[in-house]
Amino acid sequence: MDIFSDLLMGMSVALSPVNILYLVVGALVGMTVGVIPGFGPAAGIALLLPVTFGMDPISAVVMLSAIYYGAMYGGTITAILLNTPGDSGTVASTFDGYPLAQKGRAGPALVMQAVASFTGGTVGVILITLLAPLFSQVTRSFGPPEYFLLAMMGILTLVVMIGGNWRLGLISALIGFALGTVGVDLETGRSRYTFGSAELIGGINFIPVAIGLFGLGELFYAFYRGIHKVDSSDMITYDRKNNFWPKAQDFIETRFTLVRGSLLGFVIGVIPGAGAAIASLVAYSVEKSLSRNPERFGKGEMAGLVAPEAANNGASSGAMIPLLTLGLPGSASTAILLAAFLMWGLRPGPLLMTQNPEFAWGLIASMYFGNMALLTISIFAIPVFVMILKIPYRVLAPVVLVICTLGTFSVNSSHIEIYIMLAAGVVGFMMRLYGFSPAAVVLALVLGPLAEESLRQTLTISRGSFGIFLDRQASVWIIVITIVLVVVLPMIQLIGRRAREGKSTT
Repeated sequence: MDIFSDLLMGMSVALSPVNILYLVVGALVGMTVGVIPGFGPAAGIALLLPVTFGMDPISAVVMLSAIYYGAMYGGTITAILLNTPGDSGTVASTFDGYPLAQKGRAGPALVMQAVASFTGGTVGVILITLLAPLFSQVTRSFGPPEYFLLAMMGILTLVVMIGGNWRLGLISALIGFALGTVGVDLETGRSRYTFGSAELIGGINFIPVAIGLFGLGELFYAFYRGIHKVDSSDMITYDRKNNFWPKAQDFIETRFTLVRGSLLGFVIGVIPGAGAAIASLVAYSVEKSLSRNPERFGKGEMAGLVAPEAANNGASSGAMIPLLTLGLPGSASTAILLAAFLMWGLRPGPLLMTQNPEFAWGLIASMYFGNMALLTISIFAIPVFVMILKIPYRVLAPVVLVICTLGTFSVNSSHIEIYIMLAAGVVGFMMRLYGFSPAAVVLALVLGPLAEESLRQTLTISRGSFGIFLDRQASVWIIVITIVLVVVLPMIQLIGRRAREGKSTT
């Protein structure tokens, strides 16, 4: 009964007129950001973070969270209409989404992806409601050793799973760690890597780095690929009047797909570093293997679109559990949300739901209404987003550049942070070009200082002995889980990939 009473209290917070307004704004911004190819939730949250200064913390987080899971809805619109995923989490949606559009079923595909996204998001929020308090109780016994191991687990799993090459992912994480060491060492009081600049004494601000890596970096990469030369208006095939709504057969054939994709996505989303991209690809593979007609996949099969869509939205909900109960972000987007929490003086972790119940449960309750709003927007505002797709990229890009600059300068009115943003933009472009992981940089930048502090506290408690990690049962379990995630799962993926390659050659 405590869960339901807490949820009702959270709904009373989420249903305030101000929070509803910011929820709708966040949903619209998230979908718009998702529609723009190459951007995504991390870029949208980073760009809007400076706008939230001075806002009520609950309203601000409700809006930023809506941007986070709303971008998953919007990213599929380009995947279906242009065969261009708006975010890595919607890559699998192109496999059957675009062939459906080529068959003249763009309308049903867009509606079914909205229904699948709503189902995955709603199932995920229901599971958050039931499991988050349990996770919170389990983690109350965690101390500095466990928090250090959790931070390292999140970074290592992200390095292995997101980086196409684990060595490049590791280098990306080390860059983030290096940026996190800039500033004053709180233990010794000495300045580290400030180069005599007074503005760097407080460290490198998270916001200009995130805006540069995900905003400018993606912008430069889009220009490199020549998107500004492409006229997208001739590529879009969409009919609002004829053949818009799905058939009853579409819902009947995918009813179990919706459930499987949602549950699988949520479970994978809870794993730090896994993310929506892996969840959607795994769900697509599972659905294809279970199908009676696997040969139809890749040629316009509705289940091939529904499965990854339900999974990536279930994963975005699942990622909120380690964020809220452990303070452990599993992706670039949740890392930015963690930075926002810390900026407002809120420390996600085992005590968040007891010390700040209105904040935690208000956020969870807002996700129920956010998914309802996104379902409505997805279906009835599709023509608006199609119009956005027709805006030439050479017109859209300068607007994004101005927003990046103004957003960075508005934080501290610092010219140095603008230079940091520009440098991060160049670095972000080079990382995308050569296969490095900007997400690993962001995650290490956020978790690096927390990991350093926890390690120092741990060694102080143990008087310099690393044996404390093996003396505590919780630490041992975290080490075992980390080994499974970092070593066993990649081996399973490698074996599966080689098996598929063997089948394709025979």
